[in-house]
Amino acid sequence: MRLVPDLIFTEGEFRPALALTVSDGVIAGVEPAGAPRPGDLSLPRRALLPGTINSHCHTFQSLLRGLGDDLDFVAWRDRVLYPFSERLDREALALGAAFAFAEMLLHGVTTCVDFFYLQDDGNENAEAVIGAARSVGIRLVLARAMYDWPGAPRRYRETPAAARRRVHELIVRHRDDPVVRVQPAPHSPHGASAEMIRAGWEVAEETGTPFHIHVAEARYEGEHTLREHGATPVRYLERLGVLGPRLIGVHCVWLDDAEIALMGARGAALAYCPSSNMFLGDGITRIPEMLRAGVRIGLGTDGGCTNNRLSIFEEMRMTSLLQRVRLLDGAALPAETVFRMGTEGGAQLLGLDAGAIVAGRLADLVALDLEHVSLNPPTALLKSVVHAMSPQAITDVWVHGRRVVEAGRLTTTDLAELLGRVRALTREWRI
Repeated sequence: MRLVPDLIFTEGEFRPALALTVSDGVIAGVEPAGAPRPGDLSLPRRALLPGTINSHCHTFQSLLRGLGDDLDFVAWRDRVLYPFSERLDREALALGAAFAFAEMLLHGVTTCVDFFYLQDDGNENAEAVIGAARSVGIRLVLARAMYDWPGAPRRYRETPAAARRRVHELIVRHRDDPVVRVQPAPHSPHGASAEMIRAGWEVAEETGTPFHIHVAEARYEGEHTLREHGATPVRYLERLGVLGPRLIGVHCVWLDDAEIALMGARGAALAYCPSSNMFLGDGITRIPEMLRAGVRIGLGTDGGCTNNRLSIFEEMRMTSLLQRVRLLDGAALPAETVFRMGTEGGAQLLGLDAGAIVAGRLADLVALDLEHVSLNPPTALLKSVVHAMSPQAITDVWVHGRRVVEAGRLTTTDLAELLGRVRALTREWRI
């Protein structure tokens, strides 16, 4: 397959008169377009970008959208998340995942990390989510959660030994799948015991994967970890021996200067979810300081009910604007920096050869309508992509070379039927 758009974003800039060749799900080359060839897919008045990477999400939570919009984190967890997740059987979990994946693809997300924790003492629910990802056509990193806090619903919880065995089995089962990865995810310093966190790290070491963990999302979490373990969250993870280049800390809002420096020194990474942190009133992660410390950063949406949008282009904009207002500095975080976080930066966190349009990378691509009002005038196109672009400017999406969105419509899924099933399931839900 050879794609010929008006512009391709490659090597840090939009360049005209190029063609992109795809073979077996991989970008085989980017070269001068030259004369049209038989079989070319012409994309007039469109620009081709790398697909975005959603570095942190909980897909089933999209079913809970609107139920807890004006609650703080603890009230949302106890009045919405825990009681309503108990209503979801395996079919509903797959439906929620498909619902979220469909929305993400329409917003230009080509890879989703689903931090999934409704295990029911096995891997069958996780397999249902994987099946939904294959059906809808998104690239999936299943962050298979490991959770043993006794305050959580029973179906969330496992022993460390059982969680360790199950996540290892799931990684091995899918290690050769071209569009699915599985990575361990001990829930958090408050949701997973020290033994569980160590078990997640050990599986990551054995299988050569990153591992994911919520860290210091809200102020109370740091206070809880200090009270229970005598250390703030990052120092506690350092004490456990798991703070290193495999660790992807999610949120990391409430860190002091020394913790930021420690994350950088150990090579740890951050999955940053600015809209979710705003939505729940959690605070603002100090992104410029973390970049200066050498922390690698990707962007995430978090769950669909603690953000209500599933767009990494939106998170790019929020990341930039939040740091500007926090620091009272309009130059605090340029568009180019946050664009990279949402594409190549997220891919590097996850160990994926994605996020950039160069030969050898995965063919996960997004096409934009250059005539859309939100992308004009075209004087600084990348800045407009980050700060001005409407989702309606996204026309086409490819994942592993497969065209999953064409002319703004999903090619893999009957969206009306999917939404009908979502409405039928949630029709009577209230708090």
